[in-house]
Amino acid sequence: MKLDDLVEHTLRDLVIANRILAREDVIDDFGHVSVRHPADPGHFFLSRSRSPQNVTRDDIMEFTLDGTPVADDPRRPYAERFIHGAIYAARPDVNAVSHHHARSVIPFSVTGVPLRPMFHMASVMGNVAPVWDSQPEFGDTNMLIDSLAMGQSLARALGSGRAVLLRGHGAVCAAPNLRAICMISINMKDNAELVLKTLPLGKPEYLSDGEIEKAANMLLGEMPLARAWDYWTARAGFAGL
Repeated sequence: MKLDDLVEHTLRDLVIANRILAREDVIDDFGHVSVRHPADPGHFFLSRSRSPQNVTRDDIMEFTLDGTPVADDPRRPYAERFIHGAIYAARPDVNAVSHHHARSVIPFSVTGVPLRPMFHMASVMGNVAPVWDSQPEFGDTNMLIDSLAMGQSLARALGSGRAVLLRGHGAVCAAPNLRAICMISINMKDNAELVLKTLPLGKPEYLSDGEIEKAANMLLGEMPLARAWDYWTARAGFAGL
């Protein structure tokens, strides 16, 4: 595939990923999803500041890893673009990042109750989602990750994992590609909902570490991701694309 075609294909899929995560009630009006530039690992693509449900190809901006728009783009970017740049800088294996406020994950960011995979599809989020708290390093803030220093702190909390919770705010997911970022983000939200429904009945029996590893390796393979992507794109209005 020619470079220009590869970039356009990547940007098209980024638009679709925005629509998918909005359709699946993962990303709300203030969430976002990005992708690393397929030919320049020091750059990434992210929409201008706009609700993901409405993102189009023309909304996509290009950034360096410190959050600086490329080519003096005058449009208003997301304040939290530093989440994406800092994770790409810290994790060469990550090529897609999402930040969402799925309501079901919030209780696990403020109670000390860990968010762990309870059903097999949630294995893709990893063993336990750590919680990042801005308060120890940054004190009282507006709760946004709106500086590179905060993004770097969050990236350290994520470590080598696929998901991290933000106290009283939401979550961030990291993946090798856009299909995987949708798989992780959607099933993280669904797992949180299932855990919340199960806790009143008793303590959930979570997946073992071995089950998480084996199930995640299977689900993040090419065939399951292609099948899921086909399903999500249809639900988001892109059937047959």
